[in-house]
Parts: sequence; structure tokens; C-alpha cells
Amino acid sequence: MIEVALFGAGRIGKIHAGNVVRQPGVTLKYVVDVDSAAAAALAKQHGAKVASADTVFADGSIDAVIIASSTDTHADLIQRGAAAGKAIFCEKPVDLDLDRARTCAQAVARAGVACLIGFQRRYDPTFAALKARIDEGEIGDPEMLIVTSRDPGAPPVDYIKRSGGIFKDMLIHDFDIFRWILDDEADTVYATGSCITDPAIEAAGDIDATAVTVRTKRGRLAQINTIRRAVYGYDQRFEVIGSKGMLQAGNHKPTEVVAWNASSISSDKPEHFFLERYRAAHVDRRRRQSARAGRRGDPIVARETSRGTMSVAGPSLGANCSPVGGRGQSVAA
Repeated sequence: MIEVALFGAGRIGKIHAGNVVRQPGVTLKYVVDVDSAAAAALAKQHGAKVASADTVFADGSIDAVIIASSTDTHADLIQRGAAAGKAIFCEKPVDLDLDRARTCAQAVARAGVACLIGFQRRYDPTFAALKARIDEGEIGDPEMLIVTSRDPGAPPVDYIKRSGGIFKDMLIHDFDIFRWILDDEADTVYATGSCITDPAIEAAGDIDATAVTVRTKRGRLAQINTIRRAVYGYDQRFEVIGSKGMLQAGNHKPTEVVAWNASSISSDKPEHFFLERYRAAHVDRRRRQSARAGRRGDPIVARETSRGTMSVAGPSLGANCSPVGGRGQSVAA
């Protein structure tokens, strides 16, 4: 039996707790949260106990920890988990500071523990199938990626103020997608943005719409467009152009029923938000972490994915792109 401790009893923590208890051979032993009432309610729901971080890391029966608490706690909990020999899952980002993310990667490498960062799109069945077909050579050498990533609405302003900004909070998933799909790293980043949907977001020091162009080290191009308001639903699409063709990954809808009548042809809108759209990805990611729990020498994703995506997100904040040709920001991993 694999025993797991969960840090964070908020929205995403509840999702992880539910996925854990549905995994055969896995049990949720502890829930940790600064909100004691939230921790107690979630622990009671799943037959777990409320505990402190010290209790979790001192308990030799805990095989894995799930870090779904606030971003400012991630780095410290990763390092403590690595030192205690626990398998680690941590929601993105590791930290808003790239140097601290590097320090965490080093701690994981030294400990030799499994570490998975919360980039769930790699586990989405549609995206994974597209990636497999690229790897099989169906479209030849991939040359360009176009990503559309639009939220149905912005999160609360209080969240935006501590999120690190749209590049580190929202586009970090899209930066992960381009690195994974193109199997390449960023060389230069051109980015521009604006606040279009809500003046309160601008007042909080952020933007809500972006256009980003990435040139990779092998000369490939990725174009990413994002906005925090898509009234029709959660818009998650991309296409990959290769030397022998193109592959597209489209939106998911609640059903595939299409209505035809004299006035129109209609179907469901896209899934409302990420909890619905990436439901299967969250489940598969949890299954994979459970399979790795307790296995040493498999420090996946923490060094590669999180550091790489943050290396792109940081320069995006300072990149300049104008109609007459701005200067891109170089990316240093």
C-alpha cells in the first residue's frame, strides 16, 4: 500500500485527494493546510488525518507527498520532501524565482527521488496521441507550432496579485507544450500583451491578453495566443506543421451530439474550464505518480520541465515585439 500526504485543501487539493483515493493500492493518510477547518473537512471526507508538515516528513510510512498549497510554499516543501526521501508531486510553478527553482531541481537530483511537476497537458489523451504520431514520423520533421489557449474568464484579482503574472501563471502551460511537442528549447522569445478584459487586472499590475513568438535553438517557431476571456468556453487547441503534413488537436466538448435543422447546425460549446477539460489528464498523471512512488533514481520533470518553462516565462516579461520588428529576449536555461 502506498501512503500519501497532501499539502493544500483548496480547489485543486480536493481534486488531487479524490484522484488519490480512487487509485487502487493508494491511501491518503494526511492532509495539511493552514486553514484547519478546510483540512479537517477534506480529511474527514476521505478517511485521512489532519497533520503538520513536521509530522509528514518524519513519518517513514509516507511514500509520496502532493504539494497543492500556495505557490510561496512549493520550494520549501519540495526540498523538505526530497531530504526526507519522499516521491513528490508539486503543482506549478515550483517558485516564481528561477534560481529557487534551480535549487529545488538540485535537491531532487541529489536525493534521487521521483518528482513530477503539475503540467497536466502532457497526459491529456488527445495531446498525447498527437505527440505519439509526431514521434512516429507521420508529419516528418515538425517545423512550426501554433497554440490557442484562452480561459473563459479571469481568476479573482486577489489571486492575480500573487500569481506571478500571466506568463508564469497561465502561459507556463503553453511554454511546456511547445518544449514537449517540438522537442526543443527556446532560444529567443518575442512577447507583447495588453489588458483588454478588465481594468482591475491592469490595476493589479498584470495583463490579460498576450501574443508570443518563440524561436527554438533548432530554428523552429512557436506562436502562442492567449486571453483571459473566451465567452464560449475553455479554448485549448494547437496545430503542428511538419515537412510532410500537419496535425491538429481540437477542443473537447461535453457531448458530440450535433443538432441539424432548417435554421442552423449546432453542437455543444467547449468544456467550461480546466477541471472539466483536463479531467482525464489529472487522473492519468496521478496514476503515473503512484506507480513511481518509492522508486529511487527517477527524478523526472522537476529539473527538465519546470526549469525550462520558467526560463521562458521570465524573459517573456521583458520581451519586446513591435510591428517593425522588436528585439527578442534570449533564454538561458
